[in-house]
Amino acid sequence: MPEPRIVILGAGPAGVGAAHWLRKTRKAQVTVVEQNTVVGGNAGSFEAGGQRLDYGSHRLHPACDPEILAEIRDLLGNDLLDRPRHGRIHLRGKFVHFPLKPIDLMLRLDPQFALGSLTDMGRKVLAGKHDEGDSFASVLLANLGPTICRDFYFPYARKIWGRDPDTLSAIQARRRVSAGSFGKLVRKVLTQVPGLKPPGAGRFFYPKKGYGQISEAFADAARKHGADFRLGSRVVRLHGPSSAQAPWIIEVDRNGKTTELTADYVWSTIPITALARSLSGRVPAEVRDASAGIEYRAMILVYLELPVDQFTEFDAHYFPSADVSITRLSEPKNYAVVAEPRGRTTLCAELPCEADDEVWRMDDAGLGRQVADDLARAGIPLPAPPVAVHTRRLRQAYPIYTKGYEGPFGILDHWAESLPRLLTYGRQGLFAHDNTHHALYMARAAVDCLEPAGFNEDKWTEYRKVFATHVVED
Repeated sequence: MPEPRIVILGAGPAGVGAAHWLRKTRKAQVTVVEQNTVVGGNAGSFEAGGQRLDYGSHRLHPACDPEILAEIRDLLGNDLLDRPRHGRIHLRGKFVHFPLKPIDLMLRLDPQFALGSLTDMGRKVLAGKHDEGDSFASVLLANLGPTICRDFYFPYARKIWGRDPDTLSAIQARRRVSAGSFGKLVRKVLTQVPGLKPPGAGRFFYPKKGYGQISEAFADAARKHGADFRLGSRVVRLHGPSSAQAPWIIEVDRNGKTTELTADYVWSTIPITALARSLSGRVPAEVRDASAGIEYRAMILVYLELPVDQFTEFDAHYFPSADVSITRLSEPKNYAVVAEPRGRTTLCAELPCEADDEVWRMDDAGLGRQVADDLARAGIPLPAPPVAVHTRRLRQAYPIYTKGYEGPFGILDHWAESLPRLLTYGRQGLFAHDNTHHALYMARAAVDCLEPAGFNEDKWTEYRKVFATHVVED
């Protein structure tokens, strides 16, 4: 029986992972279509100022599925580094180590914050379990109390998602806050105590050549096994099968020239809203309306190239307070433990915003000044003016789970499932708050569901239940 033809839309981790496993198992002929000229998507890397830089702060977590981790190790070999986490949180004017360490908490935590948190914990124990409500705010208040919510989670949520915590879904709290109760928070702190540390606690994996090396390695392996990658190519239109045996037709534009690809299956990792827009023919009005109800938060990544070897010893700084506009600052040289380039380091600041708002339209120089001002307010001023400022803009950095979002997403999801031989999956395809290892797990699951008789929908339904349990690892 000839191998079916699969066209994969998007070359992020979910796309390149599926391409690799499909070709490794000889289950299908594969063509990957990606509008960018490199693979990796938001988990990719690029070069600037003599450094490999990532699209934000990325780590491969030890929570990664063992088989997925084994595959990554096999592909990257000695290039996959095992690193200790060494970050800090700017909380009420003081820096506290992250991951949280007991001694550091005792010595550095703001006394009022500590007392308020302990009081909230005591009240929680005495009051016992009660209704969590249906919002991000109500879930965290019920489980963590007002102090931690007021000084950390609520201002951070407003910055990341641009919405008041009361308007966000409870699902956002359950899938995005890994330490969403006092019990979980205490357990996380105790994992940093010598003798109590489980394997992998306080550590992460990181490739020598930047986080994008993971996606690049999967893509290279897929190519060696015969996968075809069409980079710098944009999907213009999808034409569904005209009959049970007819193929999908995918119109692709590259440098102004349109070509057609045919496929037995289309596997889409692009935003489900973009998928709806790209389909030819009449899309139901309720699907169009549902697309308008799906929201994403944009982000600008501001890279400051500094004329020094190192800015700080820390890999990442977190800024929950409202008086600092950025949410996180990372220093890539500290992730990869590299000395080159000498006399240069680059900082990556993450600045959430709305696509096309005033911040989005700001020029690079203005963004560089804003980040410099933020760092000065936080007590870590730049040691010298940047020699260069680079920026990258991500229109769909974070899915926003507003209360009731399940309705419009459910309509889109059901519509996509009704289309013959089409699969939508991955972080963007399933509108999911997920890490890279989750996206790769989805890719492997999809390949597992492809059987000689066709795609096993029942098995995929069971995998979807597993995906729903994924919680983001910070």
